[in-house]
Amino acid sequence: MDRVPTVYLLASGFHGTLYTGVTSNLLQRIVQHREQLTGGFTTRYDVKRLVWFETGAEMDGAINREKQLKRWRREWKIALIEAENPTWRDLAEDFGFEPLIRRKVDPGSRPG
Repeated sequence: MDRVPTVYLLASGFHGTLYTGVTSNLLQRIVQHREQLTGGFTTRYDVKRLVWFETGAEMDGAINREKQLKRWRREWKIALIEAENPTWRDLAEDFGFEPLIRRKVDPGSRPG
């Protein structure tokens, strides 16, 4: 899957924070997000789970699709994800990545 124009959606969890991106090397980009090498939004909101992706033949087409998806309403993106991935499973595992470890919530802490 090297050098294939790809548009992808990451999530922080089931119905969590979403991130839309584009890359020519999905596997490398997954590593960057999981290791938090990209910084910014995905690091701040712990967005690492690959929940949807679409490949294409040309990078220009992938960039245009990314721009289109970024303009979409959140509920449209959720419908897109759930059409193929209703449980929001981490699709990176299909490429051999280890399952993400879920952070345990301290039972003594309160949301705030």
